[in-house]
This record gives sequence, C-alpha cells and structure tokens, in this order.
Amino acid sequence: MPLILLSGYPSSGKTHRAQQLLSDFIARIASSSNPRHTRFTVVQISDQTLGLSRDLYRDAKTEKDARAAAYSAVKRALGKECIVLCDGLNYIKGFRYQMYCEAKAVGTGSCVVHVGTPISKCREINTRLLADSAVNGGYAEDLFENLVFRYEEPNGMARWDNPLFTIPYEDETPPFEAIWEAMVGSDSKAKVVKPNLATVLAPATEFDFLYELDKTTQEILQTVLTWQNDHPGEAGGEISLAEGILELPASPLSLPQLQRLRRQYISLNRQCTLAKNRIRENFVAYLNNSFQ
Repeated sequence: MPLILLSGYPSSGKTHRAQQLLSDFIARIASSSNPRHTRFTVVQISDQTLGLSRDLYRDAKTEKDARAAAYSAVKRALGKECIVLCDGLNYIKGFRYQMYCEAKAVGTGSCVVHVGTPISKCREINTRLLADSAVNGGYAEDLFENLVFRYEEPNGMARWDNPLFTIPYEDETPPFEAIWEAMVGSDSKAKVVKPNLATVLAPATEFDFLYELDKTTQEILQTVLTWQNDHPGEAGGEISLAEGILELPASPLSLPQLQRLRRQYISLNRQCTLAKNRIRENFVAYLNNSFQ
C-alpha cells in the first residue's frame, strides 16, 4: 500500500494534517464495502512515535541517525495492505528520493503532502508552543531558523515528489478524496507500481562485477579529490558528471572520509546489487545523500 510523505516547515502543522488523514482513511476503510479495502491498515510514523527528540536536528550525525530510524520504520511497515503516513520534516530532497525508491521497490506508489503554512505563521505557532509548558512541542528558536533555512521545498516536477498535494494553512482539511483516489483508488483493482532497474536489486551474476564496482567507485573518488585540489578554499561546490550533479558538502572532504563512504557502498552492493552500467549513477546518488 502507498507511502504518504508529509513535508513542511517546523511547527507548520504536519502532525495535525497526518492525524486528519489517519482518521479519514480509517473511516473510509471501516465503511467500505470493497473487500480489498477492508483488509487495509493505516500506520503513522513520526519522530514522536519513534521517541526521537527535536534536538537531534542540531547535529549532522544525530540527525542522520534519526533519518535512518525513520527510514527503517517505514521500510518495515510498507506492504501490500498497509498505508504508511510518514509524518516528519522530510525536508531533504535526497531523503524523499530514498523513500520514493523504497516504495517503488516493493511495488507500491507514493506521494508527497506539502503542508504549506507560511514561515511567519510557523514562527508564531512555534513561539506559542515553546511558551506553553503543558505541551511538549516547539523547536528552540535558533534550531527553528536553521531548519527553515535548510528546507528544500517539494517540486511536483520531480518524480520523487509527484504526485504532490499542497495544503494551504487556511484549508480546514486536506484533499482527502484526491489523495485516496491517487494512492488507493475507488475501484477494486490494486494500484501496482512496477519496480525498475533503479530500485530492484538483482543477483551479482556478471563476471567482473566486483572489479567494476571497485574501479568505478575509485574513479569517482579521484574526481572529487582532483576537483578539491583544483579549487582550494572552495567548499560546497558542484561537480558535473555524466550521471548527474555531485553536490559537495560545506567542509572539504578528506581521503579517509571518502574511502569510508566507498567501503560502505561496496559492502552494501557486494552480494546483491544492480547492473554494472548503473554503478556510477547509483554511487553518485549515494554520495549526494551521504553529504546531506
């Protein structure tokens, strides 16, 4: 069943919208006469349900661990008869792409629900939450401003953000019918998404796969090191490759850091992997996600 990713600024009301969707979907399932629909379950996954503190977003390492916990929870929940509501910031496009690939790998659809509350209103709500001692909500002011600055707004033109449903702050309810129709459908047929080469892991049967894996990843690392040597003092640059844009982090990368990422990638793909001609593109995407 589909994955529904909620995204928005901090304190924009994502959990409120997720609970609205949860209630509506549960009611639809309970009242449906369609035998396929009656088997459905709905799961809401958020930082709160996972016991994750908002302060984890202060540090890159702890934030990465938080994203990994959310990813693992979604991966476990995704199935043929479970609608998954991923209620969180989901502000990094690379993470949304990763979730999109996971949904496609299990043959189900996904969509993004953008909670379109203006920044000024989010700031007002956040201040009110911080002042209310009875409510465990709100982000520290400096963290709030930092997360707003880092937010990468969903783009319906990107396949991982499509279909995109935007909920203005003034709207009392999300577009329940449109989301249900796009993700589940009113007919008796299941909406099945066919996995493609980017999301299907095939057995490593090609003769020289490990050689190509080692050689290709080393070439890309050398490209990064050469670019850094040619651009001293320039951090956070972009390297144009045939497979796409490699976005470097704000601080320069050392050889040990790059080699560690390379070893992790090789370890993940050593036993069961994609075709040789997909190694470069997949490794570039892996690096971009790791650099976030």
